[in-house]
Amino acid sequence: MVVGITDMRNGFNGLGAKIQTTLKDDPMSGHVLIFCGRFARPSARDGKVFLTPALLTMPPEGIDWRQPKRLVTKLTML
Repeated sequence: MVVGITDMRNGFNGLGAKIQTTLKDDPMSGHVLIFCGRFARPSARDGKVFLTPALLTMPPEGIDWRQPKRLVTKLTML
């Protein structure tokens, strides 16, 4: 993820062009590319943020990755 402001009115073509110019990457490469507004996110290194699969699922579910709550405290085998 590149940290910065993105105008979501650009549509698919404009966002694809932003991927090519900013990330120097192919928008059809198969990478997961996220354009988001006010989600809390990890700190950027060199303008990019790398998310684990777990971190990727938290913001759309409304979970703040900085203080996630565990729903199950102990697993019991039956």
